[in-house]
Amino acid sequence: MQGRCLCGDIAYEADGQPATVTVCHCRFCQRATGGAYLVDALFRRDHFRILQGAPRVYDQLSEGSGNLVHIQFCERCGTKLWLEFQRFPNLVGIFAGTLDDPNAFDRSPARTHYIFADQAADWTVMPPGARVYPGDTAHPDGTRAVPLCLDAVRIVGA
Repeated sequence: MQGRCLCGDIAYEADGQPATVTVCHCRFCQRATGGAYLVDALFRRDHFRILQGAPRVYDQLSEGSGNLVHIQFCERCGTKLWLEFQRFPNLVGIFAGTLDDPNAFDRSPARTHYIFADQAADWTVMPPGARVYPGDTAHPDGTRAVPLCLDAVRIVGA
């Protein structure tokens, strides 16, 4: 899979399918995307490479984990392309909308989790089968959170 920024100065490639897909509804992701959530296709670092250009980096401290998130973006057009994580150094989180074909990866309920649903915009739609977490997939102590599995479409504010 390949992707790029709006102006084309930076291009990247990722091999295979993402390790997992996160649909994050936290305020950080809402601000970072200018939308209701971020669709974050998480690839192993060794399956990702920059094909062209050199991104700028903005470091943001995560309110959820207390670790740094490194936002890679194009200096010329401002497109945010991918995230790198202090907490998960072997993963790269691609902003799915920057892929040349944003439908090319598996977003099935078995591979996707919806996090920080407690911060989701009222008009957010969550599909049946979705694994929904009020916060992150893990608690601050590292134990795994238990998701709510939806058996029908849910509109958050309804």
